[in-house]
Amino acid sequence: MQTINGFSSSTSYSHHTLNFLFRVLSVSAKNPHPYSTIFSSSSVHRLQTKRTSAPKDSENPSLKRLTSRIVELTRRKQLHQVFQEIGYAKKRYGKVNTIVMNAVMEACVHCGDVDSALQIFHEMEMPDNCGVDTISFGILLKGLGEARRIDEAFQLIESMERPTVLGNPGMSPEVIYGFFNALIEAGDLRRAHGLLARYRVVLRGGGPSIQMYNLLMKGYINAGCPEDALTVHNEILSKGIKTDRFTYNTLLLACVKSERMDAAMQLYAEMKDEAQKIGSHDLFPDIVTYTTLIKGFGSAKDLHSVLKILMEMKSLPDLLIDRIAYTTIIDALLSCNSTKSAICVFGELLKRAGGNPKLRPKPHLYLSMMRAFALRGEYSMVKSLHSRMWPDTSGVISTAVQAEADELLMEAAITNGQVDVARRILSNIVMKWECVSWTNRGSMAAVRVEALSGFTRSAFTPYLLPQVSLDDPIETIMRPFGEAQPLLVNLDVENVPMRFFKDEVVPIIDEWGSCVGIVHREDCNQLNTSLSSIMRSPPRVTTSTSIGRVIELLLEKKYKMIIIGRPPYEYDGTSGVYRSNLRAVGVFTSKQLFNLAVTESEELEPYIYVQHQHNCE
Repeated sequence: MQTINGFSSSTSYSHHTLNFLFRVLSVSAKNPHPYSTIFSSSSVHRLQTKRTSAPKDSENPSLKRLTSRIVELTRRKQLHQVFQEIGYAKKRYGKVNTIVMNAVMEACVHCGDVDSALQIFHEMEMPDNCGVDTISFGILLKGLGEARRIDEAFQLIESMERPTVLGNPGMSPEVIYGFFNALIEAGDLRRAHGLLARYRVVLRGGGPSIQMYNLLMKGYINAGCPEDALTVHNEILSKGIKTDRFTYNTLLLACVKSERMDAAMQLYAEMKDEAQKIGSHDLFPDIVTYTTLIKGFGSAKDLHSVLKILMEMKSLPDLLIDRIAYTTIIDALLSCNSTKSAICVFGELLKRAGGNPKLRPKPHLYLSMMRAFALRGEYSMVKSLHSRMWPDTSGVISTAVQAEADELLMEAAITNGQVDVARRILSNIVMKWECVSWTNRGSMAAVRVEALSGFTRSAFTPYLLPQVSLDDPIETIMRPFGEAQPLLVNLDVENVPMRFFKDEVVPIIDEWGSCVGIVHREDCNQLNTSLSSIMRSPPRVTTSTSIGRVIELLLEKKYKMIIIGRPPYEYDGTSGVYRSNLRAVGVFTSKQLFNLAVTESEELEPYIYVQHQHNCE
């Protein structure tokens, strides 16, 4: 393990100063700590107000509202709208202040657009612009660190030593610590140590602080070396540096990652003893401490220890159990196969969420509950959770979550012996989702349903086209083009609104009668829209194209209508020459295909198989 050398053991940085650097660059997808502080645009505004002299226009209420608007758009990840808002503001005010531009940079970083953040930073450096400050450098360093563009981050921090940048705050311990955290998050421990060695002159007034060691331990945990993080604790003790709550929480996480729960409990006891000895409330265990311990005991399937920690949490009147803590507790109880206890805690969470919307569970908690009960075949419980997931959860329910919820409902039904119910759910899954994966847990339940259903009742039975040959030309079963009632291209949607209630796709012709496009019902969003502006290029085949080829196009490309025309050049027997013929003579739609299909294969001969549902491997 590497150690930090070249510093005195004393520290002179205040708690607020070092807390600032954690807020600058603490966000990472790999951060193992469940309560990492998010550096948001609102914190940009607060920190900027504290640490820099505010420009004269910083008190402008319009700019304050603009900053709040950018913060809200950042949460929604609507970066294009942020750029529109800032463009309007520049036209109105001529120039905006550093606080607003820092919020825009934070929006770029939050949305993963580091190049735009760099461009904005360079614009702020220009002589006629608002200038940059420590917050600007911190945001950009965070973005470069998250994007693993470490070389560019080094170039940026070196530019702080040059006084050529407008508003350059100069090198400071806060920036060094912030960049150190960026390197830790990127997993580059070698260059993190190199950074400390290079800029030890800037840090010589403080030496290696406890915050620095906390970051170093977090880096070892992120790199998959929790044992090395525990070794750092020995160096902290040898230098006589006072530990804080974050130090103990990080050490507890290292113990959980290394599956050393005995060492975790020793640290936990030491943490409480130290807090009582010095009488410091800031050192007592917090919700992160208890959540980390419960997660560790849950992974070890130690139900007794999970319940013991849970009872201690409930006995503390000042301890607020939030949504993340509740989720961790329920996951740990389910991991220990204590479903009754999990239901009790889940009910408590729902009851408290009625008075506090911030406690409303996320969808993945419902999935965790459904997985446990589906395995036990408790169909009624899974069905209840399935129906309540939509109205009772907080956040976005992704397509993958919806699909897994349906599959778990099917698994619960087949495990409970309700084959007909499981078959009905599987049929709905086949119709609802574009593909069915055969590599996950739900696929095993689908195989069990198919095995018990037999071929004739299978949800994946192919549709059949009786008395049709794949080699026949499409003109034998096509619908004449005139019967499709094409619309003129110069019409607007408001002229023919009822037509799209009747047909989901309509062919479009020009004044000479040639088919120039097709319009889909889902594209008709505004009545004053012309058909020509929303029509799509029609897929075309000739009358001699085989039925099999047209069916492949409908199913593989998901076309709803195919236009059928004569071959591009047709032989005229009268004149003895070939003439061009581009006019459509017929159409064939997906609706026509499935109207021709039947499923009673044992009664039909000859026939062809048409696969109705494409399954993903």
